[in-house]
Amino acid sequence: MAATATTTETRSRKANGSANGVLKTKVVEYPDIQTIRDAIPAHCFEPTVLHSMAYVFRDLIMAGALGWAAFTYIPQINDSIVRGLAWALYGYLQGLVLTGVWILAHEAGHGAFSKHQNFNDVVGWVLHSALMVPYFSWKFSHHRHHRFTGHMEKDMAFVPATKEDRQKRRLADLYLDRELFEDVPIVQLVKLILHQLAGWQMYLLFNATAGPASKQREGGWLRVSHFEPTSAVFRPSEALYVFITDVGLAIVGYCLYLASTVVGWKMVFLMYGQAYFWVHHWLVAITYLHHTHPDVPHFDAENWTFVKGALATVDRDFGFVGRHLFHGIIDTHVVHHLFP
Repeated sequence: MAATATTTETRSRKANGSANGVLKTKVVEYPDIQTIRDAIPAHCFEPTVLHSMAYVFRDLIMAGALGWAAFTYIPQINDSIVRGLAWALYGYLQGLVLTGVWILAHEAGHGAFSKHQNFNDVVGWVLHSALMVPYFSWKFSHHRHHRFTGHMEKDMAFVPATKEDRQKRRLADLYLDRELFEDVPIVQLVKLILHQLAGWQMYLLFNATAGPASKQREGGWLRVSHFEPTSAVFRPSEALYVFITDVGLAIVGYCLYLASTVVGWKMVFLMYGQAYFWVHHWLVAITYLHHTHPDVPHFDAENWTFVKGALATVDRDFGFVGRHLFHGIIDTHVVHHLFP
């Protein structure tokens, strides 16, 4: 998967403020993967069921306590404005806690939850299904994102637009030149809202932001869903697992329907829907911030290696929430790409 010896890369860029356009050359050295692994304590590669499940129970207890408190006390607030603010606060807090649950299922998908793959898959399938996340489907595509991180053609999750892409006229831009209005504040606000509200769903349904060579077989833009067993995103051998994924989502969807017949759809949205959108807001934001920075390169097929791609990510400091609720995934993302 990776280079087995230290590699070097030369990058040149025009010096800022240079009158004669002098090019500055920067030599970047990339160590081999074993050198990096040897620098990490061995116990970091030894997950235990007890340790991992303790986090699961902790997070589920927090989520359950928040849900019980909101369901019990918020409807009793007489003032509609205060009641609305209380529901909004609940949705935000529950979203933080359930993002942690999402991340634990993510670790199960990587095999980092324990040394027992079947156990990992059961835990991941249950937790992700409960959050309306297609566990096996995402597991397969996410593994390929890690395998080809930073690859401009094969990365499954985050490939930025090229200059040629930006010059194409699209219906979404009303067939106008993007540079005419891309810095207009209202345009950026609308794009940001759509990115955070629907970015995750667009990825699942249409393989959005994936590289042009990321698909496993031929298929049109309607045949790249994470929910279709015969989707072009997956190999034929993965179809059964995609079906199992859909079964998990159907079970949770039916449970939400049953809940709505008891407490109503409004309460289901306030209790579950709010948290769903917050969770996937954080997922999109975290992914974007991990892979977006002026100093982070992306590579064409000729220059890409696994180590280059894995190191072309960014650690972000998210304080208490990042360390204790998001299980450190924001703060230690580079090493996660090296050794998921």
